Amino acid sequence: MRNSYFVLRHGRNNHQTEKPDLVYGWPNEEPPCVLDLVGREQIKAAAEELAEENIDLIFSSDLLRTRQSAEIVAERLGIKEIHYDERLRDVNWGVFQGRTKKEAWEYYSHNMKEKFAKAVPEGESWNDCRDRMLACLEEIDSKHENRIILLVSHSDPLWLLEGALKGLNNQELLRSKENEIKVGEIRKLC
Repeated sequence: MRNSYFVLRHGRNNHQTEKPDLVYGWPNEEPPCVLDLVGREQIKAAAEELAEENIDLIFSSDLLRTRQSAEIVAERLGIKEIHYDERLRDVNWGVFQGRTKKEAWEYYSHNMKEKFAKAVPEGESWNDCRDRMLACLEEIDSKHENRIILLVSHSDPLWLLEGALKGLNNQELLRSKENEIKVGEIRKLC
């Protein structure tokens, strides 16, 4: 890598507190979910931490909860421009958006391994998501050098990206799922 990277998962949002058993809408719900007060405070705390890291550029998913998170960080860091990229979006659960998570996982007979290669109808697999996250990172890395870059995204995409950069296979990734990035958490990638 020609740059250093930090990742930030968006802060807690009203979907997580009001509809925790439902799959997010994609790309956004109607109305779109927004950061709640706790989520805003999480991101303000993250921004304070990031103030010590000399972030040069911010790339973010274009979904509202991540845009709100990126804007809070950018304001604190004095960064005038945020680069929004659809490839940093959350996983597309296709026909299961707005339905229960239980229903979505029944599509895979509750076998998480199947989610890597098998896309849901009108959606994507984890491999699809990982590929787009890696493509995004590779493009960013090819256009910049010696920069400190923040990526603002979502749980599964960041988990998949981090695992790919660590060289984890699918089985190792599944074992690492319990340590996936939490809302408002920052991690250094490389």
